[in-house]
Parts: sequence; C-alpha cells; structure tokens
Amino acid sequence: MLSRRHLSNAIRILSIDAIQKAQSGHPGAPMGMADIAEVLWRDFFKHNPNNPLWCDRDRFILSNGHASMLLYSVLHLSGYKISIEDIKNFRQCFSKTPGHPEVHCTPGVEITTGPLGQGLASGVGMAIAEKLLSQYFNRKNFNIINHYTWVFSGDGCLMEGISHEVCSLAGTLELGKLIVFYDKNGISIDGEVSDWFTDDTKKRFLSYNWHVIEINGHDSEEIIYSIKIAKKNVLKPSLIICNTVIGFGSPNKSGKSISHGAPLGENEVLLTRKQLNWNYPPFHIPESIYSAWSAKKKGKEIELSWNNLFKEYSIKYPELSKEYIRRMKEKLPNELQTILYNFLLELNTSLTSISTREASKNTLEKFGNLLPELIGGSADLAPSNLTIWSGSKSIKKCITGNYIHYGVREFGMTSIANGIFHHGCFIPYTATFLVFSDYARNAIRMAALMKTRHIFVYTHDSIGLGEDGPTHQPIEHISTLRYIPNLSVWRPCDSSETAIAWFYGINRKLGPTALILSRQNVKQFLRTEDQIKNIFKGGYILRDYGCNINYIIIATGSEVSLAIKVARDLYKSGYHVRVVSMVSADCFDSQDKKYRELVLPKKIINRISIEAGSSEYWYKYVGINGIRIGIDTFGESGPGESLFKIFGFSVEKIVDQIKNHFFI
Repeated sequence: MLSRRHLSNAIRILSIDAIQKAQSGHPGAPMGMADIAEVLWRDFFKHNPNNPLWCDRDRFILSNGHASMLLYSVLHLSGYKISIEDIKNFRQCFSKTPGHPEVHCTPGVEITTGPLGQGLASGVGMAIAEKLLSQYFNRKNFNIINHYTWVFSGDGCLMEGISHEVCSLAGTLELGKLIVFYDKNGISIDGEVSDWFTDDTKKRFLSYNWHVIEINGHDSEEIIYSIKIAKKNVLKPSLIICNTVIGFGSPNKSGKSISHGAPLGENEVLLTRKQLNWNYPPFHIPESIYSAWSAKKKGKEIELSWNNLFKEYSIKYPELSKEYIRRMKEKLPNELQTILYNFLLELNTSLTSISTREASKNTLEKFGNLLPELIGGSADLAPSNLTIWSGSKSIKKCITGNYIHYGVREFGMTSIANGIFHHGCFIPYTATFLVFSDYARNAIRMAALMKTRHIFVYTHDSIGLGEDGPTHQPIEHISTLRYIPNLSVWRPCDSSETAIAWFYGINRKLGPTALILSRQNVKQFLRTEDQIKNIFKGGYILRDYGCNINYIIIATGSEVSLAIKVARDLYKSGYHVRVVSMVSADCFDSQDKKYRELVLPKKIINRISIEAGSSEYWYKYVGINGIRIGIDTFGESGPGESLFKIFGFSVEKIVDQIKNHFFI
C-alpha cells in the first residue's frame, strides 16, 4: 500500500520537474504544501474531474498563486483534463498551465490568482455566495447547495492589507464553510519574514471571530484532525495554521528563500529525488499512484447522487428548481428588456432633472425585483452612492438578503464580489466614490482580466461634488479606467443613458462595467426612437444644429448639457455644430466602421471634447488640432457650480476658446 508521503511526493516531483524544464517558477510552496494538498484532495474535497463545473462542487482557491504547479499537479493526478504534456508545457505560451492559475484556461481553476491576498478575498466571496444560495434554495431534506470553500494562502497573502479587510468581514458574517490553510513557512523572497512580519496571527484571527488551530503541516494525522474540527465549526470560518518547511525534500535548499522563486537546478532535483526515495525519471508517474489519486469514479458517483436528489427536488419544488437552473446558466429573465423599454418611454416623457446617481437608484427599483441574482453593496457610502433600493435586504440581518454592507473596504469589497460572481448564480454590483476606485484598482483589473460580470457604481464623478475638495475630486480616474482592457466605462448624461448603462452591464459577458455617476442634478433629454437605440452603441448624435455640420462637440456626463448650450450659442452665430454624447467610448469603438463614420465623419476635423477630467484621453477623437476642454490639475474646495466656472466650464469661456482656436 502506498504511503501518504509517497502520494504527496508525486506533487513535489511533478512540480520541480515542470519548473526545472521551464527554467521558471516557484518550487518552494508546492513542496511545502504537498502533504496538506494530498489530505484535502484525497479525503475531503468534493469534486468531479469528469465535470469540473458541477454546480455543488467544493471550491478550491490557491491564493498564493505562485504555487501554481501544486494545483496543476493535483488536478492532473486527480483526473482532470490536464495531460502530462500540459505539465511539461508549464509557463509556455498558450498552455493550460500558465505561470499563475487563470480561470477559463485550466479545468479545475475557479479564479485567477497571483496578486497576493486576492484569492483569499475571492474565497470569502465564494463562501458568501454558497451561504446565500443555500439559504434561498435549500429545503428540509433537500440540501442541494452544500459545499465548502477551501483556500491555500501564504505569508504574503496575510501581509497584504486586503487580508485584513476580507477576513474581518468573513468573521462578522459567520462564514463557517470557509476553511483557509495558512502555509506558515517563515520565508518570503527577501528571506526570513521574522524581520518584518511578527504578527501574532492566531490572536489576529481570533479577534476576527475565526476558529483557529495550529498544526504541523507535514503530519497527515494532524491535518486530518484539523479539517474535521474545522468542518464542525459551522458559525466561524476556520484558519488552519500549518507550520511547514519551504522546499520540503530538497537537501540543500529546503527552509531557505532560494527555493521560493527559482528552479532548484538539475543537481538539486536529482538530490531531492534521492532524498524522497523517488526512483522514477522526470514526468513519469506509476499507474499505482495515478490509481490512488484518481477521483473520477468517486466524483461521478457523488454528482450522480446529487443529480438524483435534484430530480426529487425539482418535482417537489418546480419553481425553485427552474429558478436555480436559470441562474446557474446565467440566463436573464425575458421580461427585463420589456421593463427597460417601458422605463425609457416613461423617462422620455419627463423633463425632471436629477443626478445620475439618483437615476441609477431609480433603475435599480425597476430591475431589482426581476433579478434576485443581483447582489449589491457599498464601501460604507450607500446613502451617497444610492445603491440601496426598496427591495434591498442586508445579508447580515436577513437569510434571503441581497445587499452587503462592506464597510470601508474598497479593495476587499471588489475582490469579494469577483468571487461571488465566479461562484455562480449572482451578478454583483459594488459602489464607492469614483476617487476611491484607486483603492480597489488591482481588483478592478482582475475583474477585467477574468471577464467578470461585475458592475462598478462610482459616484461623485467630478469637481461637481464640490466642497470636499481635491482629495475627493476625481480628475484622472475616468481616463485611467478607460485604459483597462475588457472594462467597459459608461458616463451617462441623464436618466435614459443611466438605465441603458445598467442594462448593458447586467447583460455584458465580456467583462465588468463601470458606471460613472454624478452627484449634481443633470438635464433630462428627449430623444427619438433611433437615438435611444443608438445609446446602446456607446456614442451617438444627440443634436445637430444646422445642415452642413462643420464642428463636432463630444461630451460625456454632466458636461453634455453644457455642450448643448455651447452648440446653440455657436449656431446663433451662424455655425453648424453637432453634439455627440460619448456615453461609453469603448462601446462606441466596438461598432462597425460605417456607424462610427456616421457619427464622427473623418472630413470634419474641427472637433472639441468636453469632460470634467483629464483631457489626454480625448486626443483619439479630436486629434492634435482639436480642443480638449478638461481638467489636468487637481481640483479645489468650493461649491461645485463655482468650481466649474473657475476651471473654464462655462458657455462663454468655451465659445471664446473655440472661436479663438479655429479662427472663427
């Protein structure tokens, strides 16, 4: 009979062989955590390699994503569609085994990890999703949603500030099915962490309301015991502190930082084989080890049992069953488009001036009851972001809740919501002031990288927020968000554009959507049916003043109404001017050439952009000879209306600038 150590050594050897062949990678953590992975995946982890996306599987997240070869080795050994050739192609272009785990790339990888701490944060999100879904769908004797979220993390994950944000919230929310293994090896890239990381981790997590146990991470019996105890603690997330040796099995590099992020070297690989009594050539795994590791038969049986339970559930609770299937398939209700259409008709008969943040709330009121998968939250700014609608219920206070009070945790909030989406059955929206999106920047980037359906609600979008001053007035933020691939940025000018922006974000499957919303009231515009349809194209002709257009003003958000006034003034002087509302530049850029030429004809080179933010972005539309009216310094403290005048956002100043520039 094969020993547990021999089975965990298969992880170690596969990892060091792949890293050595690639001449790149991190062998230390896979070697150090192999014993934990062997116990977890072979004894406790509920999954089916034949169907990696089976809905009631346990979720596993490798937060210390540099240890990716540990995960690839485990997936390969367990029977997932990761061949030995895939292992050999570790870190090579377009392989199934990239440098850090990437969702949609490797079967069995739940979420992209790499930036330390974010995997842990997304694990909190997945545990939240499981808890909410189980409370919503489960019935007596029908626990159709009943799985755990397991996270591997290292010293780096716990040093990152995001770990404090999310673990504090996880304890408050009593996420008992979240179990985190902390690889406490005392080593990071720079050496022994005792010189810069002396926290009492156990006390820290106890203060978060976690269950904490400390073990020898190389003792299988202790690992088994700790997991059993953690699973019994249903009201607290668990942290299992695993004392390990980095690079375990390497005679000369174990316990040292040199094993963290570089191949062991051919000679040390040979010595490690000898040390571990591994008498097989590179990339060769005996059939006896494959047989002991394979989870295909057991996984098939577990899923079949669940399928039978779900059939009975569907008979007894047909409506719940249909709803669960709809949400798992990410299929939106057919009525949503009708509701939007009727709402737009209603708005098009109204001239009420409200802020776009209020228009956003009104849209939530229209969509919310139809979309139980919509789960919101704000970083302690709900009364300002206006993200709570009449159907919002706090998940802390209501078992069927749909709103998370994240507290002042912008980074954690964003990464948690990424995890909620990638768990399945939810479309998250998160909110803060636009200027504080900087706190969440890397999680925004990860959402875009993973093509996460996540809606960012960023309010107080300009100097228009007023008296709070430069610390709260976003200048460069809209432009920098526009430069993130896969992120669609919408800055609506009124209620109609806001409603369509929401609809676009809810439907979008190619990545997240950022809604950039005003604090101050804006004018509501009347539109033709064609104009309303063209809002969906990101940029469209809002008004033409004259027949022979020779000037184009491109504006967004609250500056659109200013652009209209400027165009009217110029028209009175005999000039023919087009106003284009560029509600989403990335959406407009994705339209066909014919439509883009219709809106922005190349022959019209006299162009002006107006946006109360950084002006650099607008070169792409107005060219080097155009006028970019924006703000390229930080703001000032004072009433919003006064600031707009001070920074040149007035009809008189803009008209004068246009006339002087184009020698009118």
